[in-house]
Amino acid sequence: MGLKSLKKKPIFKFMTNIYVIILTGFVIWMLFLDENSYLTHREFNKEIKELETWIEYHKEKIARDKKIIEKLKDSLELERYARENYLMKKENEDIYIIEFDTIKD
Repeated sequence: MGLKSLKKKPIFKFMTNIYVIILTGFVIWMLFLDENSYLTHREFNKEIKELETWIEYHKEKIARDKKIIEKLKDSLELERYARENYLMKKENEDIYIIEFDTIKD
């Protein structure tokens, strides 16, 4: 199978067409080498998904904090919150902190 018989095949004629060569080079350039290539877009899409997850997490956190703030508008809830989280107490009141030891000898 020499060069002459290879040149006669239709696939060889098609692949050596100047338009096919230019189109193939253009596609390779756009997919891999260009600044806006497919690989770059894939990385950007991954980063966008991570940022959307981050935004969703913080929106949920803001919603929880708004509920807590709404509860703390009541003076009894505010007192309960201060006692539980900041160990505050009333006058003439003693607080005992009980810690459970989970270490066994």
